[in-house]
Amino acid sequence: MSDDKHSSTDGFLTQDYEEWMSRLPEELWDIPLSNLAIPGSHDAMSYCLDMKSPMVQSQPVLIRLLDRLFRCFSRPVILRWATTQHKSIGDQLHMGIRYFDLRIARKPHDSSNYLFFTHVIYSHLSVLETLASVATWLESHPREVVILSCSHFEGMSAKVHESFILSLRKLFGSKLCPRMEAVPTLRSLWSNRWQVLLSYEDQSAARYPELWPAIPYWWANQPTAQGVINYLDRRKAMGRPDGLFVSGLNLTANLCFMVLECDQSLWTLSQENWDQLSVWLQKQTPGYSLQSLNIIAGDFVGPIPFCPLVIALNQRFLLHTK
Repeated sequence: MSDDKHSSTDGFLTQDYEEWMSRLPEELWDIPLSNLAIPGSHDAMSYCLDMKSPMVQSQPVLIRLLDRLFRCFSRPVILRWATTQHKSIGDQLHMGIRYFDLRIARKPHDSSNYLFFTHVIYSHLSVLETLASVATWLESHPREVVILSCSHFEGMSAKVHESFILSLRKLFGSKLCPRMEAVPTLRSLWSNRWQVLLSYEDQSAARYPELWPAIPYWWANQPTAQGVINYLDRRKAMGRPDGLFVSGLNLTANLCFMVLECDQSLWTLSQENWDQLSVWLQKQTPGYSLQSLNIIAGDFVGPIPFCPLVIALNQRFLLHTK
């Protein structure tokens, strides 16, 4: 890589975002994570969907029946519209993603103890092998912090939840930031050597001090940039939640849209709408105001230059406070 990666592009950031948190100016070290701009990955593990796996049980019965009967037609459509990322989780970390939307399930009639990620169908990578790679990455990046949001659990009994949580505690160990009323700052995280905020969207989480509650996600459920922007502007006008929260820039197509736009995919749709979304994004500001944003999640991070724009919003916050 050329020496250009060390040149300044926006005051305090460089073109290398692998350690962007550790490179933030000291004025931001005492700001809670909930008041910083943090890039996130929507359906972070959908780059490794297993075309041979069954559909998740939460899909409508008719859709699952049609999938079984006409799989040669349904699976290419599923892959086009359920894939929200092209880059591996390691690449996403390297590019600056620090919030990961992880949807977790146990396959039906599976005698193994493996859990998988889901988005309409299951991933071919298992959950613990993937998160082990995150733990390894954190070892070599001691001042970077990740927010792991585990949700949309399916097929998991109370016993499976308990076993999974114990595995997570063992995997991340002292890196887990304990649940607390106030969202921690980078300085406090670094001083305690905490690197993982683990959100677990299940009632079983309350028994474990290392697990944080579900993080609100503003989901527009719209297939166009304008629809997403209108929704997010309405939510902003109502005021942001306390604590961590996510604003989703991801587009969503319903079944009717997919049928009518048969030559499209979520990737092409995201490309077509990115310019408008990016213009809106660059006008946003993190911070303490009721209209400020926090975690901003998107699709196809990497192919779309998403992380640099989100991270640069922290400079806007600095400029507004001076």
